[in-house]
Amino acid sequence: MKNDLNYAVELIQKADGILITAGAGMSVDSGLPDFRSVGGFWNAYPMFREHNINFEDIATPLVYQRNPDLAYWFYGHRLVQYRNAVPHEGYQILKRWAEAKPHGYFAFTSNVDGHFQKAGFDESRVYEVHGTLERQQCVENCRGLSWQAVDFHPEVDNETLHLTSEKPHCPYCGGLARQNVLMFNDWTYSSNYQDFKKLRLDAWLKEVENLVVIELGAGKAIPTVRYFSERTAKMKKGGFIRINPQDAGVPKMHFLSLEMTALAALKAIDELL
Repeated sequence: MKNDLNYAVELIQKADGILITAGAGMSVDSGLPDFRSVGGFWNAYPMFREHNINFEDIATPLVYQRNPDLAYWFYGHRLVQYRNAVPHEGYQILKRWAEAKPHGYFAFTSNVDGHFQKAGFDESRVYEVHGTLERQQCVENCRGLSWQAVDFHPEVDNETLHLTSEKPHCPYCGGLARQNVLMFNDWTYSSNYQDFKKLRLDAWLKEVENLVVIELGAGKAIPTVRYFSERTAKMKKGGFIRINPQDAGVPKMHFLSLEMTALAALKAIDELL
């Protein structure tokens, strides 16, 4: 089914729990860049175009060995950018809908910006499948642990592409620390913190009887969110709403696709609820 806002209202009204799944398109409406769209990374970081540096070249733990100054600048620049951005109104709309349900909500996101928590979502109910910039870990993953990055306030020089403040360190071994994010070719990512939340998500799904999955801005380039959304909706025989202005196709006739941006769709549905 396609672009039927009334059907979206029906699915949300009859649900007793809402699974929110979100990709980069959810963050775009808050003014953050989408690295996976065509030209998206170079549009956000034009200085890398002339050196033919792609997202995959810098979003890897290998860059901490090859060019640590550039690695820490990129980490620091992104963290500052994400912290300065304000989550858009759609987060509050979703939170209001979900908190009115008997089983509430759970969020599953590939975004690493921490905006669900910044918008007031319960930290224990946000599973960040690729980790988050708001946590750190040892570069060597010495203990398999991660910790909050609240004490890391990076200062960056965007002309020289350097971190001018002190680099973060591991509190356990004293070595350097990095973002607790699953990167490309990443064999040292510490998943323990998110693994516990995945267990809680699995337990929550067993409790919900009438689930609706609301997927927002999840693209095909890295389809982690799309696969999880479809698989969960099928498994639970629940409702499914895919919101995406470009890749809104759905695999089942009773699944709903809305060819809209995340914020526009949420506001339009909210007016009808």
